[in-house]
Amino acid sequence: MAATRERVRIVDTTVLSDDWYVLRKVTFDFLRRDGTWQRLSRETYDRGNGATILLRHAETGDVLLTRQFRMPAFVSGHDGMLLEAAAGLLDDETPEARIRAEAEEETGYRVRGVRKVFEAFMSPGSVTEKLHFFVGEYDASLRSGAGGGVAEEGEDLEVVEMPLQAALDAVERGEIVDAKTIMLLQYVALRETAGARAA
Repeated sequence: MAATRERVRIVDTTVLSDDWYVLRKVTFDFLRRDGTWQRLSRETYDRGNGATILLRHAETGDVLLTRQFRMPAFVSGHDGMLLEAAAGLLDDETPEARIRAEAEEETGYRVRGVRKVFEAFMSPGSVTEKLHFFVGEYDASLRSGAGGGVAEEGEDLEVVEMPLQAALDAVERGEIVDAKTIMLLQYVALRETAGARAA
């Protein structure tokens, strides 16, 4: 089978909206596995790439999350108030530089021990965004402000500190429903389980 780029021929790209981010309709010919070409159209939403980080207290292991209103979740039937790991778009910065700044802006803590753990496409059927996932540490000595985000950007975040197990239990109860946050919590939990088995 040919490489993917040889199986895709872009026929037309139309911008449907660029009011906030860019929504495009892409028409293309795709070479199927049986050797036939099929013409398809898909919409892609380009909001740039982003980064997210799960902050853990250096001594207690507690996690630091934020609670904020998300309109898309609200119109989907949720109350819209989501518990999330700190995150933001890259805006032409490196993933680590951006997530350090975003974490401090949202939580009020500088971060140390930042480590990238993986990257993932969050909704590859329609959204172009690739998210860079990090973990890092905080403690009282790294406090730099109140957090809460940037009011001028419409942010109004509540900073929430809780034990890791309480956060995992909140996932089980359906109280934490943000995918990036669940992925980071499960990553940390799996690492701790593996470490305990190794010991």
